[in-house]
Amino acid sequence: MFGFLKKVTDYTRDAVGAAQYMTQGLAVTFDHLRRRPVTVQYPYEKLIPSERYRGRIHYEFDKCIACEVCVRVCPINLPVVDWVMNKATKKKELRNYSIDFGVCIFCGNCVEYCPTNCLSMTEEYELAAFDRHSLNYDNIALGRLPTSVTSDPAVVALRELAYLPKGAVDPHGVPDTAPRAGQLPEQVLAAMPESASAETSTAESQGDA
Repeated sequence: MFGFLKKVTDYTRDAVGAAQYMTQGLAVTFDHLRRRPVTVQYPYEKLIPSERYRGRIHYEFDKCIACEVCVRVCPINLPVVDWVMNKATKKKELRNYSIDFGVCIFCGNCVEYCPTNCLSMTEEYELAAFDRHSLNYDNIALGRLPTSVTSDPAVVALRELAYLPKGAVDPHGVPDTAPRAGQLPEQVLAAMPESASAETSTAESQGDA
């Protein structure tokens, strides 16, 4: 008798729990029925990457001194630096520089530790190719100026969710003058007290040293 009652109790509890879960799921479904679609019509519409987006690496051949710091700090030893020693000047002469973006993890260490700032991260993310060997960029391909979503006249640039005003979900029709929900990094630093900002600058200088 007690076993039968226990089974009935367990079945009732499971039925009530299932009904609650179904109610929660339907509530989410009905809530989205009142919203308009926010699909980005790629490639005619593209989202603007964030300020610190780490896309394709841009390389400046004239600034490179072939120190190979980028190779040493790279977790997978990816950059290939081809140089020869000039016996007359006793300095390195750079011949070629290449990065295989089919293997790169876009960690940004090479850009962070480059002493001459010849490497920089761009907002270019369209690197799809039919042949993986074409993803091995030499110094000429790396030196190509990056494409920008905002400067392309054939593309409608849309702001990401992090850049939309508070309460806005759909990026379509949002004016550029509308304030974003969060603050930019420089705005956060400007709003910090002077003591905190001084400590931050001191920590950054110690980290650079």
